Amino acid sequence: MDIKRLDIAGSLQSLGTSAAGLGGEEIARRRKEFGPNRIEAVRGDPIWLRLAREFTHFFALILWVAAALAFIADAYEPGAGMRQLGWAIVGVIVVNGIFSFWQEYRAEKAVAALRNLLPQQVDVLRDGVETTINAEELVPGDIVKLEEGNKVPADCRLIEASGLRANIATLTGESHAVARNAEPADTDDPLQARNLLLAGTLIVGGQCRAAVYATGMHTEFGKIAHLTQTVRVTSTPLQREIARLSRLIAMLALALGVIFFFIGQALALPVWDNFMFAIGIIVANVPEGLLPTVTLSLAMATQRMAKRNALVRHLPAVETLGSTTVICSDKTGTLTQNRMTVRQVFADNAPRAADALTGESIRSELQAAAGYCHSLKFPNGGEVPLGDAMEIALYQFAWNGRKDVTGGVRVAELPFDADRKRMSVVIEQGGGRTLYCKGAPESLLAISDRILIDGETRPLDTQARQLVIDAQDRMAETGLRVLALAFRPLAAAEQGNEEQLVICGLIGLEDPPRPEVPAAVARCHDAGVKVIMVTGDYPHTAVAIAREIGIVRGAQPVVLRGDQIAKMTPAQLQIALDAPEILFARVTAVQKMLIVQALQRKGEVVAVTGDGVNDAPALKAADIGIAMGLSGTDVAKEAADIILLDDNFASIVNAIEEGRAVFANIRKFLTYILTSNVPELIPYLAFVLFRIPLPLTIIQILAVDLGTDMVPALALGAEAPDAGLMRQPPRARGERLLHWPLAFRAYFFLGLLEAAAAMAAFFYVLHEAGWQYGVSLAKNDPLYLQATTACLAAIVLAQVCNVFLCRHPQQSTLRFGLLANPLLIGGIAFELLLIGLIVYTPWGNALFGTLPLPLNAWLSMVPFVAGMLVLEEGRKWLIRRHQPNGADTK
Repeated sequence: MDIKRLDIAGSLQSLGTSAAGLGGEEIARRRKEFGPNRIEAVRGDPIWLRLAREFTHFFALILWVAAALAFIADAYEPGAGMRQLGWAIVGVIVVNGIFSFWQEYRAEKAVAALRNLLPQQVDVLRDGVETTINAEELVPGDIVKLEEGNKVPADCRLIEASGLRANIATLTGESHAVARNAEPADTDDPLQARNLLLAGTLIVGGQCRAAVYATGMHTEFGKIAHLTQTVRVTSTPLQREIARLSRLIAMLALALGVIFFFIGQALALPVWDNFMFAIGIIVANVPEGLLPTVTLSLAMATQRMAKRNALVRHLPAVETLGSTTVICSDKTGTLTQNRMTVRQVFADNAPRAADALTGESIRSELQAAAGYCHSLKFPNGGEVPLGDAMEIALYQFAWNGRKDVTGGVRVAELPFDADRKRMSVVIEQGGGRTLYCKGAPESLLAISDRILIDGETRPLDTQARQLVIDAQDRMAETGLRVLALAFRPLAAAEQGNEEQLVICGLIGLEDPPRPEVPAAVARCHDAGVKVIMVTGDYPHTAVAIAREIGIVRGAQPVVLRGDQIAKMTPAQLQIALDAPEILFARVTAVQKMLIVQALQRKGEVVAVTGDGVNDAPALKAADIGIAMGLSGTDVAKEAADIILLDDNFASIVNAIEEGRAVFANIRKFLTYILTSNVPELIPYLAFVLFRIPLPLTIIQILAVDLGTDMVPALALGAEAPDAGLMRQPPRARGERLLHWPLAFRAYFFLGLLEAAAAMAAFFYVLHEAGWQYGVSLAKNDPLYLQATTACLAAIVLAQVCNVFLCRHPQQSTLRFGLLANPLLIGGIAFELLLIGLIVYTPWGNALFGTLPLPLNAWLSMVPFVAGMLVLEEGRKWLIRRHQPNGADTK
């Protein structure tokens, strides 16, 4: 039978135990049967398999094939540079694989974090003797003793309780403590059962004895842990897009290599030359530097985001946040400050702001009741109280943060009880005694017969009673938690009873929003990002806070409770999400995850924020999980992709801006990288179709792809966000990284212009030396070496110009200052230095098959590079003329 519904004797009997605890033999038997009280890990893939995957994805396989072909070619024709090519390609694979592995690998520490939340030692009764044991040794049937400050070690059924209150925010998201007692509970929800204590929660008041009924993975805590561990980790939009792009480019390169191999065969080229030609086609079309450039660009973005208080644990999450369309935000500790504050009072039959009390009678009675009715502790006699957040708020309201200086002495206490819904204390001061009481308004109204107005006690008649009730309703509608305060003067030695009290007022408490949140929510609205509150708190509180911070603007938002979600089909939940404004309240960990998954099925890119254990499954299931760094639990942090170092919701908006900039910057350097593929491909086509000497060798192609292009491409990845980026709607989920405008611009416009410059430089050197068409040149002929050097140098010079052209697809190059991106200047300097070393040093000549160029060869390239600049600026001008709002970064 359900242990929640059983009485104490029935509960103990169902567990086969007694109030004195278990005996030694039974403990040993149960430990063997139930195992240790700890969270077990779900076995994942071994590290070696994760590492191996980085070397076996489609893009890597194409490079492995190219390297193998290069080694085969070297075996048949040593000294042609194919061995160096093979090792260079292997180096690319290894560097890519290891770098990606370390950046992408996310250590699964959620299990360790969950264990850390459980107490290491606990007091238990065994055979009637109290002893202290490690929490892992607990078994069902053990009797544990808990008091204020203890963490609950397992799921327990209370058998004794005195003034017990527990903070269960890590499981439910509720910002206040809840009362617990040992009476049977008529509910199916263990989180709502007042006679249960759940593993991982905190005792904030009172003391108790309880019988353990579930340990380890069988606890509610363990169920959430299992849910977190088994949630499928979804790939990010950027990961999917890079994988698609890699397959597309690799398949194109392989297809072109095969096609032109057969074209060469048809043209009766020697088989070996044709084979070399096919390898060249493949290498020319595979942008070997793409993946390391993307990874380094993301790594640089994480550094920028860290300066804006967003710590990125998962590199692709940088860009994913930029494509976010919906943020599902927890309330407590994320949108609010996670601390109770007295916001409003009702006294003298009138509402007042908490900081605007004037009447002496109010201060002497209302605030005295607030200041004395607590169970707070003061460690080492200090001024700072520890205990329930609500009582701390009342205490600070009463004494302005100082310890009670009035000299009142507590002589009796009636602890808070869930049935009475109130607590009382008797204070002796100045020879007299006063009973002060705080609790639910309906509870205190039932035992009061007078009310304090303007320093005088008046009868609590029907009209006065209704005024208090109306004031309570108005406070509750604004999201405040309302408490009533009362008092009664006592005789000198009287202990006092809770009867014939004088109502001195109401106090409304709230967990206030963070001051920066409204502006951050407004920026989200401007950016087309929908913010949905998903909280474990009460619906009216959620609506009030949402309206205050701007999540809710309309008169009638849709509010769905967890019990409603539990009864919905997936289709019903998805349809409900069509509401313009929707909030979720009183939801569980599973329900939060269902909301995230429903949004994803609707095509949304979902970011989830949270700080509690209950948030972890949703954080892991989301496209992007964001945990609070200061107030967040370790479990939430380990499940998240991004951690906010300042717990500031506004930092999310800054991170979204950086994420959007990352996608735009990837397109910029993708255009830059793909442009140089065309002048690398055209020489091979000319070699086959027109029977000319090969204008560019394979090793020279690698000099561009992995040498001169790398740093300038990285500089494009570090471009600052464009103005107006956060006033654009989120990128469509299906939008491709490589779309037709980018491909056309890179391959058929900029690429062809660069190819023209490269081929012109090649033929210029040949023409100056008197070469005639049809004359073959040996591979070590100085003229041939110098001509290929000119072709390589022209590509590099054109790329120097291109890096400026790629800073924006539509805005003029002149719009951007050189000093706005210092890395760009460094990249160009590196590019020119490297080509200088390749052309004018003996080791560069030997490694890349080059020779020094005369000045006139360099001058012959200038008109083509200048023409490229003029034509691209003209294209941009035409676009801006026909599209005045062409500031789009797409």
